[in-house]
Amino acid sequence: MSELVLEQVSRWYHNVVAVNDVSMTIGPGVTGLLGPNGAGKSTLIAMMSGFLAPSSGTVTLDGTTVWRHEQLYRQIGLVPEREAAYDNLTGGQFVVANAELQGVPDPIAAATRAIATVEMQPAQDRKIATYSKGMRQRIKMASALVHDPAVLLLDEPFNGMDPRQRLHLIELLRRMGAEGRTVMFSSHILEEVEQVASHIEVMVAGRHAASGDFGEIRRLMTDRPNRYLIRTDDDRQLASLLIGDSSCRGVTLRSDDGLDVEAVDFGRFAVVLPQLASSAGIRLLEVKPTDESLESVFAYLVSS
Repeated sequence: MSELVLEQVSRWYHNVVAVNDVSMTIGPGVTGLLGPNGAGKSTLIAMMSGFLAPSSGTVTLDGTTVWRHEQLYRQIGLVPEREAAYDNLTGGQFVVANAELQGVPDPIAAATRAIATVEMQPAQDRKIATYSKGMRQRIKMASALVHDPAVLLLDEPFNGMDPRQRLHLIELLRRMGAEGRTVMFSSHILEEVEQVASHIEVMVAGRHAASGDFGEIRRLMTDRPNRYLIRTDDDRQLASLLIGDSSCRGVTLRSDDGLDVEAVDFGRFAVVLPQLASSAGIRLLEVKPTDESLESVFAYLVSS
């Protein structure tokens, strides 16, 4: 049972801060690292795996600093988002080479087991140059598993996988978590994380924004203020009705036409809006959310 601990970890490149004062503990089981693109997830995983030194703070595995501790690397398997395979090698050769680099006693046997685990036997003798994106992901997974690590770190592992490949990887990650391994994978898709992770850590703009199980994170996201563009045949009258209702925090008339509405109680707002419009004889022409991007949702978590 291994535990990764990050204490006030930051990483900057000149005057650009990629990760800012992050503290979290990753224990046995499957943890999802959730956040929009550019949130600092890849930088965080690189520091956890020992590929990158923190500018400040510490990353430890079972109490030992990860950076420049070669023996710890044998306990960690990494599946990077970027391509990290040699196209001129076959899949089998690539996995064997990684087994040899890890000092595995029987590299060929270890590679055979790892390739079977990710169901890549039919393609193991083909050159990696001929692989699809999903196949490349799976052969990288095999190379990360070849030394039977206690900790597995995966950066956007589902990218490029077809539905069958995704289901297989979901089952594999669940099984590894159930075996007691410490597994962390990053994603920018909440539903993807929901299917696999028992625990979720949220990163936004380099900062640790939230932590909890899927239900807790989903509640944080849906309980935030929701913004809408509403167009009607009588914007002013509807504005006066909405501003007096507890479901809304702000209503602004646009200079052209329409209303910008900030709803703080989505459940009530969804019921009240059509009722108010109907009772006043107002025709609703358009109701459109204006802040549904991941960036806006996660930004709310940071500011709250």
